Amino acid sequence: MSVRLDEMDRKILGELQEDASQSLDEIARKIGSSKTPVWNRIRKMKEAGVIGRQTVLLDADALGLEACFFVLIRTSEHEADWQKKFLRTLRNRPEVLEAHRLAGDIDYILKVRVQNARAYDTFYQALISEVKIYNVTALLSMEEIKSTTLLPL
Repeated sequence: MSVRLDEMDRKILGELQEDASQSLDEIARKIGSSKTPVWNRIRKMKEAGVIGRQTVLLDADALGLEACFFVLIRTSEHEADWQKKFLRTLRNRPEVLEAHRLAGDIDYILKVRVQNARAYDTFYQALISEVKIYNVTALLSMEEIKSTTLLPL
């Protein structure tokens, strides 16, 4: 269920998405408001679940995590116990940045960030040793063209 947001809320969210470390004074100045109404709106949007946790973005390359793989998974298993084990395995693997269940021929797609192909193989070997998987296809991203956390407002 979506929450009703007015133009001022959207401006506040836009500023927070750009840089959540900005002070309330900075945000208020940029959107043409004062500090207290901005703070009240942010509090209400947090309570409504529009704003989740705040974090920082790290540079994967600077940390030596230069290889990004998209992993396509097909399974012949669709029982609840298999799914629980598979999801638990994914959640316990820090290399898995994203995991999505899909409609169509592929059951799941993972975004995996590692140092190199050897590190990916280590991840792959661990994954298939923990969970039965019918087919795995790994696609190496040659270049990241766009990556953003900014949602369209």
